[in-house]
Formats: sequence, structure tokens, C-alpha cells
Amino acid sequence: MADTSVEYEAKVLDIDPRELAQTILDKGGTAVGSATLQRRFVYDIDPDDRSRWVRLRDTGRETTLTIKEIASDDIGGTQETEIAVSDFDTANALLGKLGYRAKAYQENRRESFLLDGAQLEIDTWPGIPPYLEIEASGRAEVVRVAALLGYTEDQLTGENTTKVYTRYGIDLTAITDLRFDTQDE
Repeated sequence: MADTSVEYEAKVLDIDPRELAQTILDKGGTAVGSATLQRRFVYDIDPDDRSRWVRLRDTGRETTLTIKEIASDDIGGTQETEIAVSDFDTANALLGKLGYRAKAYQENRRESFLLDGAQLEIDTWPGIPPYLEIEASGRAEVVRVAALLGYTEDQLTGENTTKVYTRYGIDLTAITDLRFDTQDE
């Protein structure tokens, strides 16, 4: 069964992953996943509408197929409909048979934590500084957990990864193959 929900999440950009991981643990957080390589294919629903897309993602623990819909860059401005699938390559082939062609392949590394009811993800993407994602049950909870870590609300952004890349002068929509270099391994 597919799950449709509003995502209440925000990012804190340009963080020090080791320092932040220690801070999370010092505040009572629990590590729930090491720096796992994630891989994804991204597909356009409508090439003229960049606010909606399909993501097929393999986290190393599970594979999901998701429709992401961005209403705003605010915390809670994204809706996603997600379903687990059993196999990354087979799901990609199935989407191809339905007429979808991946516009991009992307990799990132993610270290996961739980803290005070929130899911925290330290994400490292090729070519940009690492960032923290905070996801919780509501906007106020995201802001509260950010404050617990020492971040103010004005340090949070609800922007998606494409817009984060734009902040660093990189057009992610123009990159069809985003991988870590072998020296990054």
C-alpha cells in the first residue's frame, strides 16, 4: 500500500559531519545507520513542471518508489507518495516499459540518527558541502529539534536538493550522472 504524507523536514547547510554526529549523540541521539551509499534514478512526470517528479531510491536497506510534489520551500511544503519495491533494477526496467526514462542517476551518502522523536540524516553529496536533514511529525517539532542542536529557525531551509545545489552555483538538472569519484570512496 502506498503512503501519501506531508514531509515536515528542513535542512541545515554546510555542516561538519563528525562534529554534528558527536553533538547528536551527546544530546541523547542514537545512530541508526552508518554512512550508507544511496543511489537513485529521477524521472520527470512533466518536463515543464519541476515541482513534481518520480524518485526510485535504493538506501542500502530498502528500495522505494516515490512521487515528490513541492508546493513551497517551507517546512512541510513537500508531499510524497511512496511505496516499497523489491528490486531497484527491476523497478527501473518496469518504469521504462511504462515510458519513463531516467533524467538522472544520483548518489549520496547518508548517516542516520534518531533524536527526541525526529529522524536526522547527515547527507553528503558530490560537489557540495554536507548538510543535515531534520524530519519530524510537524513544523514545530523540526524547529524544536534544530534548536536542541543549537540551530535557529533562520538557519533552516525547506529547499530540495536541486535548489541546494543552485546555492553553490551548480545546476543539478543539467547533471545526468552524479556519482562520487573513486578518490571519494
